Amino acid sequence: MPIVAQSTETTDWVSRFADEVIEESERRAPGKPVVVASGLSPSGPIHLGNLREVMTPHLVADEIRRRGHEVRHLISWDDYDRYRKVPNGVEGTDASWAEHIGKPLTSVPAPAGSPYPNWAEHFKAAMVASLAELGVEFDGISQTAQYTSGVYREQILHAMKHRGDIDAILEQYRTKKAPAKKQQSQKPVDDAELEAEAGSGAAEEDDGSSGSAGYFPYKPFCARCGKDLTTVTTYDDDTTELTYVCTEDGFTETVLLSEFNRGKLVWKVDWPMRWAYEGVIFEPSGVDHSSPGSSFQVGGQIVGIFGGERPIGPMYAFVGISGMAKMSSSKGGVPTPGDALQIMEPQLLRWLYARRRPNQSFKIAFDQEIQRLYDEWDKLDAKVADGSALPADLAAHSRAVRTAAGELPRTPRPMPYRTLASVADITAGDEDQSLRILSELDPANPLSTLDEVRPRLDKAEAWINTHVPADQRTIVRDEPDTELLKSLDEPSQQSLRLLRDGLADHWSLDGLSHLVYGVPKVQAGFSADATAKELPPEIKTAQRTFFALLYHLLVGRDTGPRLPTLLLAVGQDRVRRLLGE
Repeated sequence: MPIVAQSTETTDWVSRFADEVIEESERRAPGKPVVVASGLSPSGPIHLGNLREVMTPHLVADEIRRRGHEVRHLISWDDYDRYRKVPNGVEGTDASWAEHIGKPLTSVPAPAGSPYPNWAEHFKAAMVASLAELGVEFDGISQTAQYTSGVYREQILHAMKHRGDIDAILEQYRTKKAPAKKQQSQKPVDDAELEAEAGSGAAEEDDGSSGSAGYFPYKPFCARCGKDLTTVTTYDDDTTELTYVCTEDGFTETVLLSEFNRGKLVWKVDWPMRWAYEGVIFEPSGVDHSSPGSSFQVGGQIVGIFGGERPIGPMYAFVGISGMAKMSSSKGGVPTPGDALQIMEPQLLRWLYARRRPNQSFKIAFDQEIQRLYDEWDKLDAKVADGSALPADLAAHSRAVRTAAGELPRTPRPMPYRTLASVADITAGDEDQSLRILSELDPANPLSTLDEVRPRLDKAEAWINTHVPADQRTIVRDEPDTELLKSLDEPSQQSLRLLRDGLADHWSLDGLSHLVYGVPKVQAGFSADATAKELPPEIKTAQRTFFALLYHLLVGRDTGPRLPTLLLAVGQDRVRRLLGE
């Protein structure tokens, strides 16, 4: 592997992990590609918390690629995991789905109306599409394909041969007191892991079959019912003859494990086996996997049985949603990467994951906060352009807008998100109206086509249509509020005259901003250009009163979109009429 000069972006967490991973890879597997890994279970919608399981190694892998090293980012699709329960929020689910509990996810039918062949492929497809939009390069591995094709046969036989050693490791943790409160899980785990963390008391069953025949770290799927509700009753190391019984229907079968491909290692053995098999150097884990007795900690001991080492792996914190509690895939209805990409450009979503260290929690906004996030992003974009961005911010920005393969597609002319959202709201998506308004924002450089502001415009419109309540949408009055206009005192009428008189000369976004803020200043005897330091505090009160009056006359509410954008959207003639001219 060639040694290339290190990145100059040495102040961010990604670079620091890249340094460690390259050094560790050279120690463990000199001359071979660096291997980083993620694991995702397509047991239901794959949510934004799960995305951190992918984005953390992706960002590190991409930094390593930028330095000229060959790297593989593996995503193991845990589609051979058992179907544990029907997730909430899945259309077409009913009691009949319970008959599939215990089967591999790839043996469960897809939800009604899906074009995909099974449950796992249905939920995998949405994530694959999102990762493509986010510029995430990866090698996908189906665990169903791995197990059923016999790829892991030698590893399974090795685990069975060393089942006593595995059992001894697991025994160290079975007697430990369970935590008082079960932590929420962000990385999907199987029933065994969930029960172990909850302290169910079924510790031996959590880690594999155990009974009078001894401990076995392997679960066959029943030939009759297809479920993993089985117990191994006998096993011969020399012949590999294995007998199991199904507790669901009493079916029993004797097979040669050296030829049998319808089963899998239990989770706490399966994960470290794969670390060793794939030569994984870096893989993060959620807080639920990093506690004493959890699969990541126990796996660090079991991996040695397979001749491997535990990966470097930071603990990553929870990802929340603005206005919602921590996400848990078991509750259903939590937003997915696809949901986020409907309302935000991939650069913004990448930036949210890149700018925070893995152990820092953060929130992704689906409410009004998304407008502030976009403002923050645009300010950073401007600082990067003029060279004033701090090194860590510059690094996060670089990781958001491009990968080692090149720059992600972006909006050619990124107008403010809140402006685009207001225009989409006011025009109800009418393209001719939207183009007229947006063209008037900067008369010196008018917009020629809406393609210049796409896809950001489309994202803003999707946000307005899907996340802004109907009672907060903007509906411009058809007729003037004559009662309110008649009731106004002379100062209020004067403020409206000053605004109407200035419309023609200030008909641009900046001009109207200056005008609406300037009217109360002029009325108080100050220059419209006076700064806040030159004005008494009561001017701010006068401005708020004036703005509320305008909103009432234009949209019948106390608040609304930013007034300059609203005025442009309504148009000069209609504004004059609604303001009493």
